Amino acid sequence: MLSIEKYAAIDIGSNAVRLLISNIIEEEGKPVMFKKNSLVRVPIRLGSDVFVSKKISEENTQRILDTMLAFKLLMKSHKVVKYKACATSAMREAANGSEVADLVYRNSEIKIDIIEGEEEAAIIAATDLHKYIDDSKTYLYVDVGGGSTEFTVIHEGNPVASRSFKIGTVRLLNDMVKKEAWQELELWIKEKVTDYDKIEVIGSGGNINKIFKVSGKAMGKPLTYFYLTSYYNTLQSYSYEERITVLDLNQDRADVIIPAMRIYLSSMKWSGAKHIYVPKIGLADGIIKSIYYDTVSSNTQ
Repeated sequence: MLSIEKYAAIDIGSNAVRLLISNIIEEEGKPVMFKKNSLVRVPIRLGSDVFVSKKISEENTQRILDTMLAFKLLMKSHKVVKYKACATSAMREAANGSEVADLVYRNSEIKIDIIEGEEEAAIIAATDLHKYIDDSKTYLYVDVGGGSTEFTVIHEGNPVASRSFKIGTVRLLNDMVKKEAWQELELWIKEKVTDYDKIEVIGSGGNINKIFKVSGKAMGKPLTYFYLTSYYNTLQSYSYEERITVLDLNQDRADVIIPAMRIYLSSMKWSGAKHIYVPKIGLADGIIKSIYYDTVSSNTQ
C-alpha cells in the first residue's frame, strides 16, 4: 500500500527565506522516500539589518510578514499536513526577533522557532547523507549561511563533532568577522580532523550549489580545490555589476558568493581536503527529515 503526505520546512536565514515542500512516500516493505516537490526562495537579507543595527527594520519586518502569509497560502494549496519554521542567526541576534516572530504568528498563524547554532548544526547533521557519501571515509560537512556556518565531522557515516561559528557571508560583507574568529575556526577544524588520514569536504548552501552548477560536473562528482581556487580568482577579477551582467549571477548572489568561497576554501585548506562534494541539501532538508522521524517539534497546517 502506498501513502503520500506533504511536509514543509521554512528556513529563515540571514540572506534568504526558503520554503521547501517535500513528498513523504511510504510503501510497505520499502524505505521511506523524501522527494522535493517545490522550493521557493525570497532574498530578504535580514542579516544586513541585524548585524549592523541589531534589529530587523520596519521594511524587512513587513517583507517577512508578506512572505510568511504567501508561504501559508502555498502550504494550504499543496495540502501540507506538517511543517516547521526555523529562524537562524539573524533573527536570534535581533533585539526584536521574538517580536517579529509574534507578529508573523498573529498575521499568518505560522509559528517560528528561533533556534541556536548548535541546534541548527544538529538538524543539518540529521540529514541522511548515506546515498551521497562513502561510509568508509571521513568528511567535514560545511553549511555556509549568511550569519553563521555549521561544521560537522562525519566518520564512518556518523557525526562525531559539530559546531556553529559566527562566520557567514553577510557578516563578511559587512566586515564583521574578526581575525580571532577565523583563528578559532582553524584551530577547531585542525583539532577535530587530526586523527583521520584523509578528509573530504561536503559543501551545502546556495552559493556552492551555484558554483557546482556552473562547473557542469555530473551529480555525485566532486569539485577540486584547484577548480574552486581558480573560480574564486575569476570572480574577484569581475566587478559586482559584471558578475550580474557577464557571469549571469542573481544580484543577491553576486556579492555573497565571494565570501562564501573564502569559507569553503579555508575549510578545505585547514582540513587538508582536496575535493568538495555538493549534494544540494541543507537545513530545510534536515527539518523535513526531523519532522518525519519526530526528533523536533512540528506544527499541523
